[in-house]
Amino acid sequence: MASNKLARTNDDIQFVLSKLLREVKDPRVQQGMISVTRVETTGDLRYSKVWLSVMGLQDEKEFKKGLKSAAGWLRRELGSSLNLRYTPELFLRLTTA
Repeated sequence: MASNKLARTNDDIQFVLSKLLREVKDPRVQQGMISVTRVETTGDLRYSKVWLSVMGLQDEKEFKKGLKSAAGWLRRELGSSLNLRYTPELFLRLTTA
């Protein structure tokens, strides 16, 4: 039963982050079309690894800097959207597919 809740939580995080990433105003992040491909959250819901795929990315280094600067805002907005005891710390990664 706990794994079902974790899977639902991962899906919820993926859905909300997909919407939030479109709202980031930093031009370094808005270089291309961003998709959240996968989310893995720890059992205690404190940490989430988020894999992103970006089509049309011009400068990966600048994109990563922009993501790092937006991570706090993303976490805060995620916490206000989801009803969780703890808002997980986000580890954002790019997929190379």
